[in-house]
Amino acid sequence: MNTSATDPMLVDSHCHLDFADFNGKEDAYLAAMQANGVGWALIAGVTLERFPAVLALAERFPNLYAAVGVHPDTQEGAEADEDTLVRLANHPKVVAIGETGLDYYRLEGDLEWQRTRLRVHVRAARRAGKPLIIHTREAAADTLRILEEEGAGEVGGVFHCFTETREVAEAALRIGFHISFSGIVTFKNALQIKEVAAFVPMERILVETDAPYLAPVPFRGKLNHPALVLHVAEEVARLKGVPLADLTRATTANFFRLFRIPHDTYQT
Repeated sequence: MNTSATDPMLVDSHCHLDFADFNGKEDAYLAAMQANGVGWALIAGVTLERFPAVLALAERFPNLYAAVGVHPDTQEGAEADEDTLVRLANHPKVVAIGETGLDYYRLEGDLEWQRTRLRVHVRAARRAGKPLIIHTREAAADTLRILEEEGAGEVGGVFHCFTETREVAEAALRIGFHISFSGIVTFKNALQIKEVAAFVPMERILVETDAPYLAPVPFRGKLNHPALVLHVAEEVARLKGVPLADLTRATTANFFRLFRIPHDTYQT
């Protein structure tokens, strides 16, 4: 894709550029972003131990942002307390708390510790005045219940890499959250997700890669990276019956508004 100075630029609203797959190659992947019309990316934290690497990238590159959190699957390493999350979120390049949430797919047994962790993150987000990045898998009812109980609508956020039903999307929208679509929306058999993408209002949609995972068609099975969010956006635009440029403008504006990044830092 060749872009001009007047073309709107996309945002990859969720990736993991701090992972080993990208070590020492960050400049090349950022150049690929530019070539594909992707102007910015948000790197989501998954552990406190990895957060310094996340923040270092956000500090090094002006078009990268960071989020701090402990992924619901993480069972080793430091547990996040409210004070720690609030302190780390105070950095100007940290624009969100997360990713956090619930995941009943990979883990079994008593998962009350996951629910407690999610509550801690929501409380920290409210104290810090930062939105939440929510991961939920086979746990939508509990996720929504805790978000409502903890007043998460006060700060809002995004259900990232959405794989749930339209009913879950409607509930998330009602409590003030956005919905983000990953490369899964390009998969042939992802009919439920395609239906949700067609339904979600333009002013509440984000697009992402979740790189290095979930590369979109036609790169499925290969290493994913932020430049490939273009293919996610193309499919969402097709499903909504709108030009790619309109979808790009909307999702970029949504990103900067949701994460409270001053509008004078970008143009669409």
